[in-house]
Amino acid sequence: MAFWATVNSKNPTPPKITPVLNPNQRQFLQDEITYQNKINFLAENVGANLTDFYVRKEEVIDDPELLDKHDSFYHNTKSLLVLFQIMGVMPLHRNPPIRGIPRTGYSWKSKQFFWALFVYIIQTSVVVMVLRERVIHFKEGPDKRFDQAIYNVIFISLLFTNFLLPVASWRHGPQVAIFKNMWTNYQFKFYKVTGSPIVFPNLYPLTWGLCIFSWVLSILINLSQYFLQPDFKFWYTFAYYPLIAMLNCFCSLWYINCTAFGIASKALSENLRKTLRGDKPAEKLSEYRYLWVDLSHMMQQLGRAYSNMYGMYCLVVFFTTIIATYGSFSEILDHGATYKEVGLFVIVFYCMGLLYIICNEAHHASQKVGFDFQTQLLNVNLTAVDTATQREVEMFLVAIAKNPPTMNLDGYATINRELITSNVSVMATYLVVLLQFKITEQRGLRSQQTTAIS
Repeated sequence: MAFWATVNSKNPTPPKITPVLNPNQRQFLQDEITYQNKINFLAENVGANLTDFYVRKEEVIDDPELLDKHDSFYHNTKSLLVLFQIMGVMPLHRNPPIRGIPRTGYSWKSKQFFWALFVYIIQTSVVVMVLRERVIHFKEGPDKRFDQAIYNVIFISLLFTNFLLPVASWRHGPQVAIFKNMWTNYQFKFYKVTGSPIVFPNLYPLTWGLCIFSWVLSILINLSQYFLQPDFKFWYTFAYYPLIAMLNCFCSLWYINCTAFGIASKALSENLRKTLRGDKPAEKLSEYRYLWVDLSHMMQQLGRAYSNMYGMYCLVVFFTTIIATYGSFSEILDHGATYKEVGLFVIVFYCMGLLYIICNEAHHASQKVGFDFQTQLLNVNLTAVDTATQREVEMFLVAIAKNPPTMNLDGYATINRELITSNVSVMATYLVVLLQFKITEQRGLRSQQTTAIS
């Protein structure tokens, strides 16, 4: 109330509020300002050279046949997309090549979605039966020790990832389709600007190998638990096979996308280096700047599209690692090392391995797209180039600073190496507290035994 009284008494006009612009609006505003500067330059300098001003070219609807021809990323990674469709994890579909329709789509009425729903119902039925057995054993088991309950808690928590699948994956299907279409459009735009396509060497066999490895690793992990955990029945494994394979496939997807970002960044960097050696490279630098901004937006869209899934991923890894590590050390303190602890350590190393791969690959991708480009531009000798090139280099550096190529899970967390150290430090804190309770409990039992004997 005091604010409005002040405004009305001294300044009748309310203060101007700076609008918050999204990246496309900000880019449009920047182009409008550049165009206005060009008009002013024309008015003040009749007959002057206009090559000092470059604006983004008007977007046109590309031919879908040409988009398919240059969509190397889709053709190289198609096996993983088909595997996700078969597993019912992400029911995307490829639209027919019609002008004006995105090549990748997502629909709640598509046959891929109904297949995913069918697979999910069958999988949920098996998960519910295993979950019921686990809960009964947890409540009515003869051994009521807390350490024994740890094992049931771990495997029950893994089963709950199945119930989060519709919310974490299907709900963000339209955002995933946008991300796929961004890749499709970017590759053709890259070809039109540079004259050469983006080549993804070894990405096709790598994707196939990761698809096979994801399921083989899932089978091996579940069989190891069957042989190492005495209360882990063989038919339980059929509930865990698709869940562990899904976690592996999402880790593979992240690895492939980060690798592709690095390859695209390297290709753009090489073209940038060649252009800087030429005569008056300002116009090409402007087009490369727009290509780089689009690449940075794709990295941001990756985190936005899979935010819920990878957020759940990190929570499962965090919770499971703490419980499994504590259960292992607690059992070793009580009864010494057994095969059961080996099974828990397998789970710990598996979870931490997944977290390390995701964070490390995100770090490398951000480094290649962001820091390496900045280094290359900062090494340009501005005194040896014309004024227009100097302006474009400066604008390129500003674009990198204003559009950092980070992978953020829709504001929940930023995926980088710092996430590993923060998770490890928090897990170590929880483990120290839990082990203190354990040691205190052991001392109490020993004092009671000593009192009973005396």
